[in-house]
Amino acid sequence: MNPIVKNILAVIAGWLVGSVINMGLIQAGHVAMPIPGVDPNDMEALAEVMPSLSTQYFIFPFLAHALGTLFGAILAASIAATHKMKFAMGIGLLFLLGGIMVNIMLPGPTWFAAADILLAYIPMAYLGGKVALKFST
Repeated sequence: MNPIVKNILAVIAGWLVGSVINMGLIQAGHVAMPIPGVDPNDMEALAEVMPSLSTQYFIFPFLAHALGTLFGAILAASIAATHKMKFAMGIGLLFLLGGIMVNIMLPGPTWFAAADILLAYIPMAYLGGKVALKFST
């Protein structure tokens, strides 16, 4: 397969798989720990209640962001024909941008925003790239 096509597919596959994992864990969090009296599909209601939520409500969102990025990066680096670590980090950057947008739209506690932005994206993408490189050689 043409390396350019393979690299494009790597980004698309990493983004799609990471997004599915992310959304699956977010939905699982709403089922496992529903926020009393809040419809999880109502962004305004979520934005209003987010700053007052306890730590337990942020476990699933953090795991969703971290694991979605990790597995998206692993897949992208595994598929990429060249520059595997760059593709893993590209997935991390893509998800980081999404994470920044979500933290702006749904402002939660500062500690969560900091942990999410600093730990869930770039470090997980780097780890995903390392895992893919280890198993590709």
